[in-house]
Amino acid sequence: MPEHVSLLMWLGVALPAALTFAAIIGMARIRRSLRLETARQHSARHLTALPPQSGAAPSRELVELTPAEQDAFAGLMRRLSDNP
Repeated sequence: MPEHVSLLMWLGVALPAALTFAAIIGMARIRRSLRLETARQHSARHLTALPPQSGAAPSRELVELTPAEQDAFAGLMRRLSDNP
């Protein structure tokens, strides 16, 4: 330590630097805990937002198409597959 620099001058540099470092670490911890808490609340909200699901699926319906309807459907499919 140089003789012309007093102990108070060293403290004037070291103390604010240490306090700044501690504040940065503290803010990083607070930010991380808030982010984790927000993520937990967000996931809990999404899980409870789903309506209850019934076990049975609706029955399937089958409709017979006439030959004219089948031709029209085939033409529609060809037209849609040709256009990108």
